[in-house]
Amino acid sequence: MRYFIKLAYNGTNYHGWQCQPNASSVQETLNKAVSVILNSEINLMGAGRTDTGVHAKEMYAHFDFENPFEIQSLVHKLNSYLPKDIVIYDIIPVHQEAHARFDATKRTYEYHINTFKDVFLQDESWYYHQKLDLDLMNQASKLLFNHTDFQCFSKVNTDVNTFDCTIFEAHWTQEKNTLIFTISANRFLRNMVRAIVGTLVYVGLHKITLLDFNNIIASKNRSEAGFSVPAHGLYLTKIDYEYL
Repeated sequence: MRYFIKLAYNGTNYHGWQCQPNASSVQETLNKAVSVILNSEINLMGAGRTDTGVHAKEMYAHFDFENPFEIQSLVHKLNSYLPKDIVIYDIIPVHQEAHARFDATKRTYEYHINTFKDVFLQDESWYYHQKLDLDLMNQASKLLFNHTDFQCFSKVNTDVNTFDCTIFEAHWTQEKNTLIFTISANRFLRNMVRAIVGTLVYVGLHKITLLDFNNIIASKNRSEAGFSVPAHGLYLTKIDYEYL
């Protein structure tokens, strides 16, 4: 039987989602917890990979297990066993061919910039005090819809077959002292959101124009784009499936 786990985590203490040698990861922590409680070796497949320090308000992973169990009881036991920065929301029976990664139709991220120093948000948003032109950044965000190849925002030497992504949503909003960039797409390249935000910050500082921003995307050259903003301001906020 295949199950989806719906979870969230604060990524501050983890070297990303994926298991790796000599470093703590969310996947490894979950694998251990589920394996201990179900008394069987369990390896979860996540919906994607978040980098070191990146957070997830909504993440899915799947696993297989043949013996029956009571879902709410397992959720309770996992939340009691897991560290305080990982929470399980639900466990959902799905069809045997369901795949947490390949079946996702849309993923949504948010990037949080704090414009006033807040000692309680040091690990949850990027503090940046310089004045940004939010209207101009929103105009630049709309230009993303005119493109599908986002190689200029991808981490170099990454192993992918295509740099094509379909962007469904991209815009900035402000909530008091926090600027929030929301972007959704069918897929994302490694480091893509953080590179987009860094380039949009240059737009907001009037260091580059809207035409420059458009030309950077067309260049397909990572060195033409802006810097990669810090990981701790990035959140995976939603993953969509046709059957959930």
